[in-house]
Amino acid sequence: MSLESLCLSFSPVTSDRWADLEALFGQRGACGGCWCMTWRRTRKEFKAGKGDGNKAELKALVEAGGMPGLLAYVEKEPVGWCAVAPREVYPALARSRVLKAVDDIPVWSVSCLFVAKAYRGKGVSVELLKAAVRFVADQGGTVIEGYPVEPKSILPAPFAWTGLASAFLRAGFHEHRRGSASRPIMRFEIGTKQSV
Repeated sequence: MSLESLCLSFSPVTSDRWADLEALFGQRGACGGCWCMTWRRTRKEFKAGKGDGNKAELKALVEAGGMPGLLAYVEKEPVGWCAVAPREVYPALARSRVLKAVDDIPVWSVSCLFVAKAYRGKGVSVELLKAAVRFVADQGGTVIEGYPVEPKSILPAPFAWTGLASAFLRAGFHEHRRGSASRPIMRFEIGTKQSV
């Protein structure tokens, strides 16, 4: 199964697509009860809500009209997720020494990538990142950032939930700054000659 044969399509998560996100994330909420709320809540709130509480919080956000990310589909099957939102909705980023803001430019942040096991290693993350750039452009954003890892050895998929630097590079992002040896801050400036 190659990327070309997958015929991927993308859609923002809305209330009518909540069941698709739920099916993709499964009982564990993608990873250990996270439900993509790690960076949206304080550490204390996140731990207290791990599992059902985080799920309810994300569902309430979606039902209130928020679009916290994009789903990738193969036909009608949800196979991937990319969380993307304005940086200010992620308070954990503001607390991070490594991922603190590098300038005053308003940016959108990719905080999570999750791909169903059967579709990993096929370029789905790269295509999700390209779709995220288009989504941010449609929302009027001009800069999108990501905070991938650049591991020195093979990293199990659950530990690469912010994505791999190589995927961001393949999607047209460039390294803007490096907060630590293994954690570059990648950027895509919309409206420049970068290609999606």
